[in-house]
Amino acid sequence: MITVESVSKQFGGVHAVQDASLNIAKGSITGLIGPNGAGKTTLFNIIAGNIAPTSGTIRLDGEDVTGLPPHELFAKGLLRTFQIAHEFSTLTVLENLMMVPGDQAGESLLSAWFSYGEVRQQEKAIRERAMEVIDFLNLTHLTQELAGNLSGGQKKLVELGRTMMVDAKVVLLDEVGAGVNRTLLNEIGDAIVRLNRERGYTFCMIEHDMDFIGRLCDPVIVMAEGSVLARGTADEVRNNEQVIEAYLGRGLKNAPRRKHAEQAGEGA
Repeated sequence: MITVESVSKQFGGVHAVQDASLNIAKGSITGLIGPNGAGKTTLFNIIAGNIAPTSGTIRLDGEDVTGLPPHELFAKGLLRTFQIAHEFSTLTVLENLMMVPGDQAGESLLSAWFSYGEVRQQEKAIRERAMEVIDFLNLTHLTQELAGNLSGGQKKLVELGRTMMVDAKVVLLDEVGAGVNRTLLNEIGDAIVRLNRERGYTFCMIEHDMDFIGRLCDPVIVMAEGSVLARGTADEVRNNEQVIEAYLGRGLKNAPRRKHAEQAGEGA
């Protein structure tokens, strides 16, 4: 679904990503891990169109999308979530979901004036879809709650729900487990697995919780110093000597279960 070919990104004299190449297979849940400063979030930002690569190519479902802005990638079915949820805090959970689909008739002043029936019909369909998403994510009790009042884990579920409001091909999840309690993390994991198996979503996730990665992801890709270091199952990368050394000699076996934040600026 996504092919990264020899991508590099340089910020002044700093090489955040260096000649990185990887594939994210259609229908997979791919994990992307590595120590702080490895280049993971920079690579995510390049794939998602937030920043342009210095060199290299990004392909989405075979199409060259290198350098396309996020809104164009959104229209092509590539979506992402963020480590810190980006909810509309003064809108309800329902409203946060309903505002996602693009080209809504009600966004046009002329349509609002002269095509009121069309606007109402479309809004009804979007509301019904949003309620289906809310039910899927077990958020019915929070339908009319302001998103700003939700817990961190609940906000992550709403972000995941927003990806369900359009026909997503691939979703990039940036530390979906950061700051989330274990119970809600399990719910998020269940939702990701269901979306993958029942709706064919392709996922790629950055995550530091190796138990979570091991439960959901195959394959797991390891980055270090801006490059791809290894690829395999969670168990294979846990026992890879190069990976252990990349984690400053401690390795994934002895490393903390989760690092809550990555280095400021580059963000790992």
